[in-house]
Amino acid sequence: MSAHIRLHPTNKGVPLKRTRSTVLVTTSVLALSLAACGGGGGSSDDASGSFKPRGDVTMIVPFGAGGGSDRAGRATATMIEAADKNASVNVENREGGSGAVGYSTFLGKNGDAQTLLATETALLALPLNGEVEFDYKDFTPIMKLGEDYTLMIVPADSPYETCSDVVDAAKKDRVTAGISGITGLDNVVFTLTEQETGVKFDRVPFESGGELTAALLGGQIDIASLNPGEIVGQLKSGDVKALCAYSKERYSDYKELADIPTAKEQGIDVAFAQFRGVLAPGGISAAAKDYWVSTLEKAVKTDEYKSYIKDNYLQANTASGDDFTEYLKGNNELLTKVLKG
Repeated sequence: MSAHIRLHPTNKGVPLKRTRSTVLVTTSVLALSLAACGGGGGSSDDASGSFKPRGDVTMIVPFGAGGGSDRAGRATATMIEAADKNASVNVENREGGSGAVGYSTFLGKNGDAQTLLATETALLALPLNGEVEFDYKDFTPIMKLGEDYTLMIVPADSPYETCSDVVDAAKKDRVTAGISGITGLDNVVFTLTEQETGVKFDRVPFESGGELTAALLGGQIDIASLNPGEIVGQLKSGDVKALCAYSKERYSDYKELADIPTAKEQGIDVAFAQFRGVLAPGGISAAAKDYWVSTLEKAVKTDEYKSYIKDNYLQANTASGDDFTEYLKGNNELLTKVLKG
C-alpha cells in the first residue's frame, strides 16, 4: 500500500513521482560511475589473510546533519575508535533522495573494507518503494546497534492533546504531517496509523530530522514523528509536546518520557521500531568481515555505546554478523507487508 502524499504549499520538496524517477536515474548513474572509477578495491588484507584498516576509515551517513542517523554515525565512529585504539573513523554525510544518494555512493564502494555506513530502515524501505535497484543483500551486515521508536510531536500551542485528537481531526480536515524522507520510520508509522484508523495525512518530505524539527517549529506542518533523541531538547524547553509514543511500552526507564502514553493506549494499535546498525560494502573478504564484526562486538561493550543508547533513548537490542542478516530478512518481510499492502 503506497502512502498518500500531497505537498503543502510551503514545502520545498518535490512531488513523489518526480522524486522517484529522478532518484532512480541519478543514483543508478552514480553507482555505475563509482564502480567504473574503481570506487571499491580498498582492501587491506595482508599476505597472511588477516585484515586491518590502513589509514582512516570512512563512515557514510546517508542523511543530513542533525538527525538520528547523523548522531548514530558519529556515535558509532567514536565507539569503534574506543574498541580499536588504532582505528580512525571520519564521518561523511551524503544526503539526498531520502537516503538513496548515500546508499548508492556506498554501493559504488564494493570490496572497499575501509568504508562503512550508518544504516537504518531506509535500507529496506528504499528498494520496496522502487527508489533504487539494490537491496540489503548487496551489502555486508555487520552489527545492529539497537532499536529506535518515535513520538508524535506537535508545537506547544497545538490544539491537539492526544494522537486520537489528530486522527479525529484528519477524518474531517487536512492534517499536514512532516516526514524525514519517504523511506523513514516516521512515514512507516504514519502509514500504519492510516491503515489502522482509515484516515489520510498530507505528507511533506524533508531530508533530515533537523529540517523536520525546524519545519514543525516554524509552523509549516501540523505533526511530526520524531525519535526521542531528536526532539528531547525541545520537549524539555517546552517548545513542543509529545502526544503519544509509537512503542510497545512506555519509556518507563527515562523520566523525561515516562508520562507519554503509547499510541495503543489511545486506541491506535501501532508500534514499529527503526533499527540502527552498521554495514560494510558487499564484496569484502571474509577476513575483513570478521574484523568488523569482532570490532563492533567490542564496540557495543564500551562506555561510548552505553552513552549513545542512554542519550538517544534507544533499546539496546544488538545482533552481529549473520544474526543481523537474519534480522534484516525478517524485518524486510514485515516492512513489505506495510508498504506493499
